[in-house]
Amino acid sequence: MSSPVSAPMLHPVIGVVRATAMVVGIIIGASIFVQPSLITGQVPTVAGVFLVWSIAGALTLIGSLVAAELSSAFPRTGGVYVFLTEAYGPAVGFLWGWAMFWTMHTGIIAAIATVFARYVGYFVPLDDAGLRVVAIVAIVVLTAINYVGVRQGSAVQTGFTVVKVAAILLIIVAGFAIGPRGAETPPVAADLLPMIGGISARAVGAALVAALFAFGGWHMVTYAAGETVEPRRTIPLALLIGTLIVTACYVALNAAYLHVLPLETVIASTRVAADFADAIMGSGAGIMSALVIISTVGAMAGVILAGPRVYLAMASDRLLFRWVGAVHPTYRTPHRALVIQALWASVLVATGTYRALFTRVIYTEWIFFGLMAGGLLLLRRRGGYAPAYRMWGVPLLPILFIAVTAAIVANQIASEPLSSATGLLLVLAGLPIYHLWIRRRPPAEIVHESH
Repeated sequence: MSSPVSAPMLHPVIGVVRATAMVVGIIIGASIFVQPSLITGQVPTVAGVFLVWSIAGALTLIGSLVAAELSSAFPRTGGVYVFLTEAYGPAVGFLWGWAMFWTMHTGIIAAIATVFARYVGYFVPLDDAGLRVVAIVAIVVLTAINYVGVRQGSAVQTGFTVVKVAAILLIIVAGFAIGPRGAETPPVAADLLPMIGGISARAVGAALVAALFAFGGWHMVTYAAGETVEPRRTIPLALLIGTLIVTACYVALNAAYLHVLPLETVIASTRVAADFADAIMGSGAGIMSALVIISTVGAMAGVILAGPRVYLAMASDRLLFRWVGAVHPTYRTPHRALVIQALWASVLVATGTYRALFTRVIYTEWIFFGLMAGGLLLLRRRGGYAPAYRMWGVPLLPILFIAVTAAIVANQIASEPLSSATGLLLVLAGLPIYHLWIRRRPPAEIVHESH
């Protein structure tokens, strides 16, 4: 089993409000301003759209409840890494951290930074090199803020989250205040099933994958348990409240889109939020570009804050170089892990390699999520497992979540077998590294950890 992270210098300053803002801010990035067209194209009815977004929200809530129970049982820095290590052993935990650093987490940072730079380019003309420079500067600045204190980093993230949620609420209110522009009238409950009946299961599955992508990042709040006030209570509460807030925002925002725009317009649009703003204000590109900039900064700030906590935990468990897990004596942050994360994310931006790595590996995240839900079932059978919060619906809901994660992975492999195999091999490449690393450590240390 993993040993608790020795973190006397970590400063617990993240309360319920900031933890909830972290959940909401990381999830709501740029996807909700683009993804609705992909989903509506797969399920071209108002009823189908609401069904898919609601199911995606419910599944995200199940995953959040799983993480909530596990975080209340193991309220330690590292979150998902700790849960997987406790359930299956250090090799699986190492694979999660391995994939996080090289592709999944740094790839997300690089991708969000690139989206940020593209929308900055709306206001300041930038060539390709300029876009990369702006993206890297954004990573460096937000890393520097998190370097000087978790209080400062979480405050910036919370501030941007409040602004973007307020902006989304204004968009929703404005959409319904202006009135429909030829949109399909939402069906009454009696009409729901007949309209859904014409949609194939494959189409619903494809739309659901796209919607779940827009809900990504809900688990990251668990990484910072060591800096969270009363983590056994705060993290479960933040996961529950945050997931419900995001689901309500997503469903209401899609309702506003469909209230203003014809269904065909939503399906064909590549910038549905901007088209929505054009319809109600006459010119939406600038407003929506500013909103996406705010949204991406908030999401990136949270992602940058969260990741190094996993590397800190791995270093404490002797699965990374000890110096990586150093905590700054003044700022009380994992400063070296933050710098290393920023450097690699910047390399991915500069070379553009994050696109291939990220798209090939991101689906493997769901393999680990399925393992996490299975780990909850395993841990409940073990003595000494004493979570402060127990999720309801066990074992049915975790089994349902595992089935969905398996379907997502199977769908990805069937759709892109070569790319999927490459991504899986990139993750599994961590196994020989893990065994080589274990061999170089003193036997007594390994025996101690296994108990």
